[in-house]
Amino acid sequence: MMILAKSPQAKEAKLLVEGIQAYFVSKLNSLALKFGEGRSCEAVSWGRDGGKHGGGVRYEARDTIVFDRGSVNVSQVHYDDNKKKKLGSATAISTIIHPRNPHAPSMHMHISWTQMKDGKGYWRVMADLNPSIIGESKSDKERFSETLKKVTGELYEEGAAQGDRYFYIPVLGRHRGVSHYYLEGYNSGNFEEDKAFVVEVGERVIDTYIAIISEKLAAYPTFTQEDKEEQLAYHTLYLFQVLTLDRGTTSGLLVHDQNDVGIMGSIPSHVNRDILATWVEKMPEPQDLLVKALLKALPSETPTPVDEKTKKALAKAVRAHYKKYPEALSMQASGEIIPPTVDNHK
Repeated sequence: MMILAKSPQAKEAKLLVEGIQAYFVSKLNSLALKFGEGRSCEAVSWGRDGGKHGGGVRYEARDTIVFDRGSVNVSQVHYDDNKKKKLGSATAISTIIHPRNPHAPSMHMHISWTQMKDGKGYWRVMADLNPSIIGESKSDKERFSETLKKVTGELYEEGAAQGDRYFYIPVLGRHRGVSHYYLEGYNSGNFEEDKAFVVEVGERVIDTYIAIISEKLAAYPTFTQEDKEEQLAYHTLYLFQVLTLDRGTTSGLLVHDQNDVGIMGSIPSHVNRDILATWVEKMPEPQDLLVKALLKALPSETPTPVDEKTKKALAKAVRAHYKKYPEALSMQASGEIIPPTVDNHK
């Protein structure tokens, strides 16, 4: 049995993210019916401390004709029974879709409500488009960015600037993805208006992404080995950014070890460990040791499969690294505001 947060705002936030989850999953299932085998996404549940402090449900993509990997996660973790914790609850939807077809871009989106014990709370909104074949992504980038601009209005410039900053990979001199949005610590003072805002962002981002991927799958029913190799290279960059720079992933792994497979749901099914190995020497100390640990956790073949066992090994490697080198957390990606996620759970 999963015990949910008692806060009225947390309850509303959970209904909100569950609504966005249902909306997206229905769209993904329709894609599977149109372009694949018609296999629906499958629900997987997990409980924090056996459900005592919440948990979540993720829908994993099962249609392997359409999807390489796909996960639409909703979670709520709370500490209503622990007066020593500063955090009251954290409620979120976090999703990543990696299509099997290299011509169809990946997409990541995150919307969350974090509330402290004193009642104060804030929203986090993230969205980014991640094509494997950059050379044919110009119109998709413009379309995705235009959607974000329309739906976020006066908040677009700030979110786009922070997104570009967050998803930049300094050692490689490039970004993960081509269109980025990141709004941190947002609270206008009107909870109802903010709810409507984040729902509108979520649904319009989903609509735009579904339109883009549908058009790509229709236009490119087949692809070449060269296309797949380009996708494999990009999926390697995606793993690299997520496991060496992404604060959300690292924070989730450091707070607890009860949902490692779910937290690692953003990792594609295969990467190229040979490419990853060339980036070790580019990393500053001690992050070079982190990449070496990731390589040790990965299978030895190329293309390099990332199954459930490997996800757990990667999670263990990341957790062990930051426990040994906590100062390295300061080297991770950030916008202007750095959320104290790990400290909030202490």
